[in-house]
Amino acid sequence: MSARAESFAWWSIAVGVAVLALKLGAWRVTGGAALFSDAAESTLNVATAVMTVATLLWAARPADASHNYGHGKAEFFAAVIEGVLIVIAALLILDHAWTVWRHPAPLERPGLGLFLTGGATAANALWARLLIRNGTRLSSPALVADGRHILSDVVTSVGVFAGVALVVTTGLGWLDPLVGALAAVMVLVSGFHLIGDSVGGLLDAAPAEAVRTRISSVLAAILADEAGYARTDVFEVHDLRVRQAGRSAFMEFHLVVPGAMSVAQAHRICDRMETALKEEMTGLRVTIHVEPEEKAKHPGVAVS
Repeated sequence: MSARAESFAWWSIAVGVAVLALKLGAWRVTGGAALFSDAAESTLNVATAVMTVATLLWAARPADASHNYGHGKAEFFAAVIEGVLIVIAALLILDHAWTVWRHPAPLERPGLGLFLTGGATAANALWARLLIRNGTRLSSPALVADGRHILSDVVTSVGVFAGVALVVTTGLGWLDPLVGALAAVMVLVSGFHLIGDSVGGLLDAAPAEAVRTRISSVLAAILADEAGYARTDVFEVHDLRVRQAGRSAFMEFHLVVPGAMSVAQAHRICDRMETALKEEMTGLRVTIHVEPEEKAKHPGVAVS
């Protein structure tokens, strides 16, 4: 595991605990259902932050006899678990909102509660943005998942803040459990989205179209250059496949070269392609199968 990813994961626990303390304080001084929903999701933030650290430690383990391609997919697995926990938390929040709806009680010291939850929300927003940006840069699905989860908490907190403020200004107590229920629905949607994205990683989903287009452009440029150098249009790349496994990506394709080309020449082209591709994708591992010209599948098409 990179030291940077590990550092962010540990700091996420510290930030989560601090935010949770603020939100629990806001709920305790007011007793509101909406603020309870906010505090409940922050409890989950701490749990997922701890899971993120454990996942990054596991995913960073090198390949071994039992896992020849490493342990990178552990990050996707942890993200799925995080999504399930988010869904469970949303259901618990709905249950609490329903209880308060049936047995309403006036908010106590709402001003202090709003102050505490406002400070917690601002801290969460900054941290979520930092996690997503650096998780993307470090190719860490676990950090990105943690950041998105916290970001969903921020959106929920903003809604809760507005709802509690509305309760205070209008005096309509029934708005409190209603806002709590709406927050739970938003959390529920966030959980399902996280599960869907993570399952795609576990099932070796192809990268985004923009990534595939860039890969094809890099390979096509090299083939065009080699074709001009060798004065032949035989070169072709086909059966291109890419999959992501945590911070590692695996690519394989067939490279068609002139039948008379030496092994050394073909190997030079392979090295050139591998170097260029690794500059485009962090943690990439490339496997290239070289074939003679009669194996071409799409004559005239550089990359298919």
